[in-house]
Amino acid sequence: MTYDTLKQQREYLLLECISGSRAYNLHVPTSDTDLKGIFIVPQAELYGMSFTDQVANDSNDEVYFEIKRFLELLEKNNPNILELLNTQRKNCLFRHPLMDLIKPEDFLSRLCLDTFAGYAQTQIKRARGLNKKINQSFPETRKDILEFCYVVQGSQSIPLKQWLEARQLQQEDCGISRIDHFRDAYALFHRYQFPRPVSLKGLFSGPQANDVQLSAIPKGVEPVAVMHFNKDGYTVYCKEFASYWDWVEHRNEARYQHNQQLGADYDSKHMMHTFRLLSMAEEIARYREVRVFREDRDFLLSIRNGEFAYETLLQMAAEKLTHIQELYAQSDLPERPDPSLTQRLLIKIREEFYGKKK
Repeated sequence: MTYDTLKQQREYLLLECISGSRAYNLHVPTSDTDLKGIFIVPQAELYGMSFTDQVANDSNDEVYFEIKRFLELLEKNNPNILELLNTQRKNCLFRHPLMDLIKPEDFLSRLCLDTFAGYAQTQIKRARGLNKKINQSFPETRKDILEFCYVVQGSQSIPLKQWLEARQLQQEDCGISRIDHFRDAYALFHRYQFPRPVSLKGLFSGPQANDVQLSAIPKGVEPVAVMHFNKDGYTVYCKEFASYWDWVEHRNEARYQHNQQLGADYDSKHMMHTFRLLSMAEEIARYREVRVFREDRDFLLSIRNGEFAYETLLQMAAEKLTHIQELYAQSDLPERPDPSLTQRLLIKIREEFYGKKK
């Protein structure tokens, strides 16, 4: 089974729904139409060596789960799967009668605290990271090792770059050797100290170097300075530099520009879905329902439109999460869905479907 095969052989579809922002009632004029669904593999594939548990189009905005995979994720209270099962009928493009065997209320459990609210917490952490990236900036050229080196001068340290410039020296004409028992400290030498030519390698090999390089220093020569390389600081800087430019390369440019226009220093769409997930977790504890269609559209879109300060949203989310945890502590929801029910449903659906195919 492939995505293209499923589109051509729609008799294997069990459910097909509009998903995403349009299902949530959070769409705006620029919103795409996403689809999610459930299918059942042809009986021959079920008995064969290959098995397809999920298919999607190239952009991944149309995703279909095989019934076994769907039930596995449903038993884990996966938010996307519970949302698919509880999609409003007006957003269902096709629904096989066998889907009526799967009752949403049979699968709601305390796991939803971890899956819905827990996922929202993950989104908040990601929002913090995005907030940091939105507010930090790195030039396209990475700093080199020289920017993280210092020399001892009297009772102080000064940047090595400044020290070299004051003496009109080049790092390429220098060499270093380790100083025993002093972490990241080196004896620094220069060519002018040696009457005969010596092979000094310079302090580092080039702009992309990750560490200093040592030279073979003749014995009996005193260093011109003691140098310290802030290797830990350089390592952290390189990771943040790489992470920042990876984010720039892969970020959703339209969403980024939207946030820039709003003047928001966070991903506003990200935070909107954080609060959507928190509200759904609360509703599951209160009403034993997964409410996909959002009646709180205005509030959620106000977050998307950047009407709240970032720190205010974090405080609101923390208070909401505390309240949700209290609701689940008092709830009579089961600890988790019954796995034997999941198995019986899978067997019955396959028997019914393949039986009719015969």
